[in-house]
Amino acid sequence: MSVLLQISDPHFGTEQAPVVAALTRFTRELAPALLVLSGDLTQRARRSQFAAARRFVDGLGVPLQLALPGNHDVPLFNLAARIFAPFANYLREFGPQLEPVVETADMLVIGVNTTIPRWHKDGRVSAQQVERVAERLAASDKMLRLVVTHQPVHVPRLSEEKNLLVGRNAAVQRWAAAGADLILGGHIHLPFVRPLSERYPALPRRIWAVQAGTAVSSRIRADAPNSVNVIRFDATQTPLTCTVERWDCHLLQARFVLVEAHVLLLDRS
Repeated sequence: MSVLLQISDPHFGTEQAPVVAALTRFTRELAPALLVLSGDLTQRARRSQFAAARRFVDGLGVPLQLALPGNHDVPLFNLAARIFAPFANYLREFGPQLEPVVETADMLVIGVNTTIPRWHKDGRVSAQQVERVAERLAASDKMLRLVVTHQPVHVPRLSEEKNLLVGRNAAVQRWAAAGADLILGGHIHLPFVRPLSERYPALPRRIWAVQAGTAVSSRIRADAPNSVNVIRFDATQTPLTCTVERWDCHLLQARFVLVEAHVLLLDRS
């Protein structure tokens, strides 16, 4: 059984100490093989905030890590840094790759940097990125194949349409055809698991959107407390499935608790 922990949008600079402590305890007990950080590690891309995020991640003790920057991880008010060295502080703590790839015995996880420094909030995936990811997917024999972006490729609410990743239509079609099973994201602080066929009805195979909420920030939504995702995968199962669990922080109990689990059938036809 392989276990992956997805942490998104911690926004260090707005972190809540009790939630940080609860997530640290939870992660050490879970002992995942891989940690995925799907962007917005900081609130304002300051060196001190990245250093705090780095200390937190190091304290989790997860042996393999894949991190991506989000739109909050480039300077907003320091225009010179935003133009000439937008990822400098991020790379200092989480470099050297902006689009890392991690392979385990049975999983392939591909990071895609969708953050555009000159844009304030929106994200974009280019044709070159789409093809590079597709080629890596198609060449892999790993049993579970995941792509990670910061901005979402699917949203369940009309009010969130403005946050969708630019270039998503070509990306989802191509990545599905190349063998992707899940596309992980963050950005909107709204956790959900949905089939991408809801938005892209002509997909050649089954593929799922897995979105994470904000892990430790005070910037929570009214209907979504601090949460993380746990993905469990057993390559020996027939039919082949993976389980995506949502764990919310229960502040009164000072711990993360399981609130829902989705067993996803993987398409191997």
